[in-house]
Amino acid sequence: MNPTDWKEALGKAFNMPVTQQTTDPIEPERQENGDAKQQQGSTRLDIVLERKGRGGKQATIVTGFTCDDDALKQLASRIKSSLGVGGSARGGEILIQGDFRQRVLDLLKQMGFKARII
Repeated sequence: MNPTDWKEALGKAFNMPVTQQTTDPIEPERQENGDAKQQQGSTRLDIVLERKGRGGKQATIVTGFTCDDDALKQLASRIKSSLGVGGSARGGEILIQGDFRQRVLDLLKQMGFKARII
């Protein structure tokens, strides 16, 4: 069934013209933020050590990314494999398991990013 069928039927019932929408109102338009390489050197990333809510375990968080999640996951994969640790990437943040603030800073600077440890 075509999604505009009910609109056409309703328009005919009330003698109203049917307008065609180009975008689905349920699915908002997604903005492409670009990849991580475009962000290199333009904004500063913050590296933070976090312990709360992790059962006493430490996690290194890198925030400040404006790229899309796919590019962020690729960058996180490079960092995780070079450190030999686990982690995740979503919502503009990379989470690295353990306290690797200095090593993450060195890696990001080698890749051309501006970063600082907070």
